[in-house]
Amino acid sequence: MRESEEVVLKNGSEAFKAWENPPAPIYMQFYFFNLTNPLEVLDGERPAVLEIGPYTYREYRPMEEINFLENGTKVASINTKTYIFEPNMSRGPESDLIRTVNIPAMTVMEKFKDSIIMANLISSYMRSSDEGLFTTRTVGELLWGYEDELLKALRTLKPDLDDVFGLFYKSNASNDGDYVFFTGKQNYKDFARVDTWNGESSLNWWTTDECNMINGTNGASFHPVIKKNEALYMFSSDLCRSIYALYEGDVTVKGIPGYRFVPPSEVFANDTVNPANAGFCVPAGNCLGSGILNVSVCKQGAPIIMSSPHFYQADEKFVKDVFGMNPKKEHHETVIDINPLTGIILHAAKRLQVNVYVEKIPSFSQTGNVRTVVFPVVYLNESAVIDDTSAITLQAVAVVKNVVENIPFMLIGLGILLGGIFMVLMCRLKVPEGTADERQPLLSS
Repeated sequence: MRESEEVVLKNGSEAFKAWENPPAPIYMQFYFFNLTNPLEVLDGERPAVLEIGPYTYREYRPMEEINFLENGTKVASINTKTYIFEPNMSRGPESDLIRTVNIPAMTVMEKFKDSIIMANLISSYMRSSDEGLFTTRTVGELLWGYEDELLKALRTLKPDLDDVFGLFYKSNASNDGDYVFFTGKQNYKDFARVDTWNGESSLNWWTTDECNMINGTNGASFHPVIKKNEALYMFSSDLCRSIYALYEGDVTVKGIPGYRFVPPSEVFANDTVNPANAGFCVPAGNCLGSGILNVSVCKQGAPIIMSSPHFYQADEKFVKDVFGMNPKKEHHETVIDINPLTGIILHAAKRLQVNVYVEKIPSFSQTGNVRTVVFPVVYLNESAVIDDTSAITLQAVAVVKNVVENIPFMLIGLGILLGGIFMVLMCRLKVPEGTADERQPLLSS
């Protein structure tokens, strides 16, 4: 099989096997922010949080329902993800309790804040059932879902409303939609690039065509022969948008050379810093600041704000608004280390934080005198390091590449060495006549 055929998504190719079922073990770690001063926050003080984690899960993410299209130039599939709790890699059990923002309540209050009658009804119900702005739940409940009493009560008015809430509810043993990828058959740079997601070639949440573009791969695969000056584009369904990463430096992982790519601060910058991001301000013109993204438009109206952990690369305001934030590049930035020849990921860490937009709502006494704040709930670190078997194979590829690249220099070096030896021998053999006689007096004296 020719080498060019190995970097195409087709049955039997090495690239297809790795794409279909990634051999590297993937881990998802969750770090929660436990609120320590709820009463003071309701009185208008700055929230104080304590990071608790990690709670670690082994992630399995095979491509399923694979169907090749258009003469092998495209392939349709879904990416089912399953999470298995790893107690030995976690700071405690899933039953650990966390006090945080009551996201269902905040969502409902935001939704009905301008409807006086509904606001009064909901507020009365919340008082009678002791529902407030904050709630204490287990790690398992917050991640995978729990029956919420407020949502359950609202179901009587809206029967189609789901009364279960979880940050990653319906995400375990599930997928994030129907994908169609390019296989790379026509152009190696199109390898694993997303063509459509859920039947659409663009999004409809944002206010500009540029921001609604679906660019790049899904972040799990990249094309071979990667150059330092190119941008690696990725579509993230978690963020409801496409992002890109730029070359930062050379790395070595398990003896394999790689390039490190990271998303620059411009990706999440305010429109004043990066005008191309104006379309991510929703409603139009409502920009919250650099380093955060309002994704309420794609999260059923929930006031969810995404950022990097601890508001890394965000405006200083967001860091100072919450006591306990301590952004650090080495712990909180997203990184992708790639072998440039093959495009194989050597190490990757996707780091995102889920926050809630909290504000005082006069029609709901439950919000007290709370400050307007982007409140951190949890951050995730989804990471993988190349497995040993794949590393050994890739090391062999790197050695072959190194030898092939250096053969011309080795030959030149060998030529110079042989030339030098030849010149020495010639000089020794071709001794000028009379040299011995001319040296004799010197020796005798």
